[in-house]
Amino acid sequence: MKVYLPYGKEKIELDSDNATVLESKAKTYTVESSQEDIVRKALNNPIGSPKVSELAKDKNKITIITSDHTRPVPSKITPPIFLEEIRKGNPNADITILIATGFHRETTREEMIDKFGEEIVNNEKIIVHKSGVDEDMVELGKLPSGGTLLLNKHAINCDLLVSEGFIEPHFFAGFSGGRKSVLPGVASQKTVFANHCSKFIASEHSRTGLLDKNPIHKDMKYAAEKANLKFILNVVIDADKKVINAFAGDSVKAHEKGCEFVKDISSIDGIGADIVITTNGGYPLDQNIYQSVKSMTAAEACAAPDGIIIEVSRCNDGHGGESFYETFKNAESPKEVEDKILQIPMSETLADQWESQILARILVRHKVFFVADEENKDILKDMHIEYSPSIHQAIEKAISIKGKDAKIAIIPDGVSVIVNKKN
Repeated sequence: MKVYLPYGKEKIELDSDNATVLESKAKTYTVESSQEDIVRKALNNPIGSPKVSELAKDKNKITIITSDHTRPVPSKITPPIFLEEIRKGNPNADITILIATGFHRETTREEMIDKFGEEIVNNEKIIVHKSGVDEDMVELGKLPSGGTLLLNKHAINCDLLVSEGFIEPHFFAGFSGGRKSVLPGVASQKTVFANHCSKFIASEHSRTGLLDKNPIHKDMKYAAEKANLKFILNVVIDADKKVINAFAGDSVKAHEKGCEFVKDISSIDGIGADIVITTNGGYPLDQNIYQSVKSMTAAEACAAPDGIIIEVSRCNDGHGGESFYETFKNAESPKEVEDKILQIPMSETLADQWESQILARILVRHKVFFVADEENKDILKDMHIEYSPSIHQAIEKAISIKGKDAKIAIIPDGVSVIVNKKN
């Protein structure tokens, strides 16, 4: 049998005869409606809220938070329909599309066109969130964690705040979507740093598929409430980035329904494998090493305590974060990185510290072979990760270590699953 691993915009064919393939049911989830019809049905049947067209009737300044270039939201479908519904209620509304970059780099115009299409980019008012620009922020008190809540003024100084995005398993926030468009989406880097502190990242509740008692989620939910996020449109997508379901309405109730659906189709049982092969779902999620840590956590949950992880991510954009890269380059070992970060208090959280903390946790406990474009070879070496030029060479090397009878698991899309770790 063959399995196809997403790699950038391509697929890598792999023989899976001697492996257990673990996939989200989203791959085989069938729908009879078109993507557009699924989105329209959700908007026409909002959960716990009036329709967005009704909410927009007496609102002059409306802000729509939308995802950035790192997220595979089908933005040529969702924003046009969302805009259409809003303008049904208020054709003359002053609408701003605010791109939620969080702490990522700014989205370029070329990336906007690729994501939204020229019609929206050329005709709508679009603002790219810049988390480091203090004058763009409004202070709204303190988060439950104690951090200062600073959000983009365009999200606060409006008559109606809505968001659109998608729901998938998230490696420390439990799930993406909903409240996450506000924090970290349009929050100040100071607020992001407080929310992503080492104490919270280390919590056993800050894991994929967990919302209950998750301190990171608690902060995010509070931030969305303070911002008065009134309405969301969140889709669920399959491995081909096609919409298979959509949830619209109240920012909490609709999101919870969406998370329930994603949990049902995404949960798989880990097998304690000796070798786990995974990917970050292909483009745009595997553009850099930083983003690829997400799928490595799925492999971590599926692996035996000393299991080997093989990560397959193109990483055409390199490391994805200068601080993230320098943290490992300037350390003697991943153990040094982990130990140092665990001593950093919330008020002194460093840029990209959370990603470094999770990657260090994995590297301390597992041997990792990383299959990526060749220009990443030296970067990976600097980060104490072993580069492999091909998936086949990585597998051969892993088997030479673990033996011919090694238990192998393949997770074709590591960001799409919630792994129930084997006890």
